[in-house]
Amino acid sequence: GKLVYPQPHILKMIQDKRLQKQFFKDHGFPTADFVLIDSVEEIKDHISFLPAFNKLGKGGYDGRGVQLIQNESDISLGFNEPGLLEKAVHFSKELAVIVARNAKGEIDTFPAVEMVFHPVHNLVEFLVSPADIPSNIEKNAAKIAVDLIDTLGMVGVLAVEMFLTSEGEILINEIAPRPHNSGHHTIRANETSQYEQHLRAISGLSLGKTTSKCFSGMLNLLGEEGYTGLVKYEGLREILSIPGVHPFLYGKKITKPFRKMGHVTILGDSRLDIEEKAEKIRNLIRVIS
Repeated sequence: GKLVYPQPHILKMIQDKRLQKQFFKDHGFPTADFVLIDSVEEIKDHISFLPAFNKLGKGGYDGRGVQLIQNESDISLGFNEPGLLEKAVHFSKELAVIVARNAKGEIDTFPAVEMVFHPVHNLVEFLVSPADIPSNIEKNAAKIAVDLIDTLGMVGVLAVEMFLTSEGEILINEIAPRPHNSGHHTIRANETSQYEQHLRAISGLSLGKTTSKCFSGMLNLLGEEGYTGLVKYEGLREILSIPGVHPFLYGKKITKPFRKMGHVTILGDSRLDIEEKAEKIRNLIRVIS
């Protein structure tokens, strides 16, 4: 037969958030408390568990399939499909670590990145690398990612999204067995990109160096609210005049509100440099129709 990487049984498990969370729990990986539910009615049996996020088991992506249930009056907002209730966590930062493993069992991680999510639509709006965290937190985040991909026995690249609590505890949010939005910056900013690393891993080659070459950031280009139709990019020429700015457009013809249409990689000399350039880009570019 043919070898398939990542392995199909791992893909099947990760595609269902219920199975994914149960895997974390069964293997002792830190994650937020949760309960499995089969319908919106079952939320009524867990009032004391609120506030919590109702997450669909299957089919959610880019912030879809996630609904905050603050209290009993919000229950009608839940999903009437199999899913889970995940206890709302008070966190100080959201982190991600890209980790790779080849068929020989060699494992390496990229430096942790810090993610900022859209306040309403629950998808990554901006990230900066490296994350502004103490070295012990960085080491712990990397260790969790390494232990996780090793326990899975997965071959390929795995993105591990995490919450960092104010007490310094790291909790796994969710995982993705593929090159990921949180690693797009590696094309320009690291010795080896997440895409090359994935190909190295599944081809049986040695893994490449993951060292960062500079500070970097990534800004998602999302469709503007109120616009649906053939896409236009306002301000693209203007952002190209900013040093260290590299836009990537995905070739999607139709824009919709908050649809991912591309991203901008930002290179700089410091975190402040990255943040200042990101603010300029936000003020210049619009994805409209």
